[in-house]
Amino acid sequence: MTEFELKLEIPPAHRKSVMAAMLEGKATRQRLQASYFDTPDEVLARHGIVVRLRKEGRRWVQTAKGSTSDVMERLEHNANLPPQRAGVVPALDLSRHRRTPVGKAIAQAMSKALRLKASDTYPSLELLYSTDVRRLSRCVVHGSSVIEIALDQGHVFANDLSQPLCELEFELKEGSPRDAIALAREWSLAHGLWISTLAKSMKGQRLRSAVAFGDATGAVAPNYPQLASSDAMLRSVVQSCLDQMLPNASELASGSNHPDQVHQLRVGMRRLRTALRELGSLTDAVDPAWEAVLVTAFRALGVQRDSSYLTLILQPQLLAAGGPDMRFDNASNGLPDAGEIVRAPDFQAVLLGLLGFLHRDVPASVNTPEDLKKAVAVRLGRLHKRALRDGEKFLALDEAQQHGVRKRLKRLRYLIEFSRPLFSTSKVNELAAALKPVQDALGHYNDELMALQAWRERLADDPKAWFGIGWLSARKQPNAKRCLKEIKYFAQTKPFWLK
Repeated sequence: MTEFELKLEIPPAHRKSVMAAMLEGKATRQRLQASYFDTPDEVLARHGIVVRLRKEGRRWVQTAKGSTSDVMERLEHNANLPPQRAGVVPALDLSRHRRTPVGKAIAQAMSKALRLKASDTYPSLELLYSTDVRRLSRCVVHGSSVIEIALDQGHVFANDLSQPLCELEFELKEGSPRDAIALAREWSLAHGLWISTLAKSMKGQRLRSAVAFGDATGAVAPNYPQLASSDAMLRSVVQSCLDQMLPNASELASGSNHPDQVHQLRVGMRRLRTALRELGSLTDAVDPAWEAVLVTAFRALGVQRDSSYLTLILQPQLLAAGGPDMRFDNASNGLPDAGEIVRAPDFQAVLLGLLGFLHRDVPASVNTPEDLKKAVAVRLGRLHKRALRDGEKFLALDEAQQHGVRKRLKRLRYLIEFSRPLFSTSKVNELAAALKPVQDALGHYNDELMALQAWRERLADDPKAWFGIGWLSARKQPNAKRCLKEIKYFAQTKPFWLK
């Protein structure tokens, strides 16, 4: 009732090498013509459900898919249809999926959006978009698993428009998802491929709506039982981080350069780094090499984020204050490309390694729930104590030390988020609410310090930069005092991990 599938995008320069690799084994060729259906206002799509009719060679299959808590795993039910006369397309019938998990998801979506009762007949669906794909596939044994590798090349069609597609899928037929991930990693490194969370249905939806890229994906807190083991907690936390990182990375890799997606990817990376740093010692399965790769990508994407802040946020404020029209657009020509950063083989290897971590065998020995709560409390207390110790002398610290206070408080914020299911929700919420103004003040202070340095660097080429330098310099001390004020206020809130 579920499928595990990894989709990798193929750069044009490597399509021949991927084709050659596919032909090294016994491969099957097949034409797949699929039609995707939904209500006119896409009720099913809004609930993460896809329904299609697909002609696979000479046979027809109706398929329904639904989302799960794992971005790489979906509910799926296939209904094989009777043979059809040439040129005849079978009728779609949602009742074919009744009494299956995805069928229940369809019923819930319809009842919620259209106020249908269980006994009501489903409304007719409309054909919204379609695909025509030539598939080259072969099954391989990797580890203890059977995995189908499928090279799909063709087009997506909607509203009399078409868009080419070329992707490689790794679908687990039998065995462990970890084997499928390991195989995908080998192909990714060999051919410069990158993970994509964009299913063919999503590409069709976007073509129909004339939208090139999706919205940025924000963070969702991990959810695990209060009496979870340390392994279950860490898996849930890493899953939460990847649920934020993978969609944003996928958009950037496919050509988007939206500041919100760069920002949200960096947030996901910072959350992940906090999880690995503060909780990674609870297991021996964390690869220490991940950190260096994440840091390199995080900093490179930070250059992108800083440029967006200078151009989109700070410059309008300076203009409103009477400053010169001195934009930083030209400086963006030398910025690292976000797509290149996330498509880099070492970054993709880390993402696949993290997916493998999620699907590894459960270790025989893990911390008990009581030991886990104590261990997390120790880490929370250590971060809290050091951040407040240095924060209370914030005005006397140099800028690097002040930035250290900000980083520790960020880690504290994320660790609070991660540990929420272990403690009293009301007390956790109280401390998290008290921490937010501190983070806002420190974030604003840090942004303007960065901007001040950027304007100083522009001074050699343009004397008009003096206005920005003066304006930002005058704000530095008041901003620092606001940070100290918020830190002292936060220090008055009792930590929830203390009895």
